[in-house]
Amino acid sequence: MIIDDDVGIREIFQTIKTVAVVGCSPNAGPKNYVPSYVKEEGYRIIPVNPLYDEVLGEKCYPSLKDIPEKVDMVECFRPSGDIPLIAEDAIAIGARVLWMQQGIINDEAAKRASEAGLKVVMDRCPCAEIPRLIPGREMSWRDFKAKFNPKTNG
Repeated sequence: MIIDDDVGIREIFQTIKTVAVVGCSPNAGPKNYVPSYVKEEGYRIIPVNPLYDEVLGEKCYPSLKDIPEKVDMVECFRPSGDIPLIAEDAIAIGARVLWMQQGIINDEAAKRASEAGLKVVMDRCPCAEIPRLIPGREMSWRDFKAKFNPKTNG
């Protein structure tokens, strides 16, 4: 099911616990500070990137299929063209949600994941949605950037 409404997105964040972040990076930028924020909000982050052994203090796995524990949501920081293979892996590991980061849309992958029973979100950022939709987690963009972006917090 493709989720594009506040009620559906709120329900995702109220029911997930573990988020695998495909393309997570230790380098400054969205691939680092978005998962940092999600981790700060209490979700378990599992970085997925074959280039690193550890990101954000967590063991980094080369692929979704290498993760030995249950994953609720797969968040994608990869180009749109990579999403169909990520969607297949998300289906294979039994994830419940496929989340394509802001700027990432792949209708083919969304359809396939949706048909397999996953909730699918495209072109959205958890850093915008969590504080907007989850009570008690309101954080301004300025506060967010100051806390998680090394370029703004010295």
